[in-house]
Amino acid sequence: MKIGKATVPRTAICTSDAHTIVVRGRDLSKELIGKIGFVEHFFLLLTGQLPSAGQAAVLNATLVAIAEHGLVPSVQAARMTFAAAPDALQGAVASGILGCGSVVLGSSETAGRMYAEIAARMGRGSGLNEAALAVMQDWRAAGQSIPGYGHPLHKERDERVNALFDVARAAGTDLGYVAIAEAAERALPDVLGKPLKLNVSGAIPAVLLGAGFPVQALKGVPILARTAGLIAHLFEEMRQPIGFALSYQATREMVYDGDVPAGFGSAT
Repeated sequence: MKIGKATVPRTAICTSDAHTIVVRGRDLSKELIGKIGFVEHFFLLLTGQLPSAGQAAVLNATLVAIAEHGLVPSVQAARMTFAAAPDALQGAVASGILGCGSVVLGSSETAGRMYAEIAARMGRGSGLNEAALAVMQDWRAAGQSIPGYGHPLHKERDERVNALFDVARAAGTDLGYVAIAEAAERALPDVLGKPLKLNVSGAIPAVLLGAGFPVQALKGVPILARTAGLIAHLFEEMRQPIGFALSYQATREMVYDGDVPAGFGSAT
């Protein structure tokens, strides 16, 4: 049973023979190892092109910005998984990454798609502020949340936002999507009735899209970055286990509000 049109598996990313591994047309051992950094290699793998210095600087900054934020849900999931299965580091990392969705980590991609819609509307003749307001109103009318704004801890603008915007300015990359992100921030009181501020998940696509990063791959940046943070937490878990402590705390705080059989909990 064939699904899709392809009948021959094709890839332009990598091939090899007995002597050479080729990555995006380049000899891995002779042209890449020791010659470029991991950020440049990631960009090359994804796009087929080596990044400019500015593109690499922006991508590197976003990876640093999103790699770690304490005992967030993905970290707790990973550490509790590792406590239960210490022989499966890869499983513990995977358990943390599986939570990359519309609320945590994955919202960078959704914000990027919103910014792309705003840019497309501007391309059809709308002004910046008009386009931002119209797209956001359309999203709300369709029952969609506005991604990239507001944070449970950082009530003012997330300090990582300005840090990333400063990197983009210094790198000389296109700031058009930064302007879009800030226009959307200004329009939020009219859309939601409250002045939510940009968070890091809104800043990441703003700077990456301006650096030529494809919108369809935006979710990969927080996934890649958070993988590094999870490995650090799991290494700490090996030496200072807290996975079961996290589980015990949840049990202590739990309030059961379901039915119980007659006699349950009575002294014997």
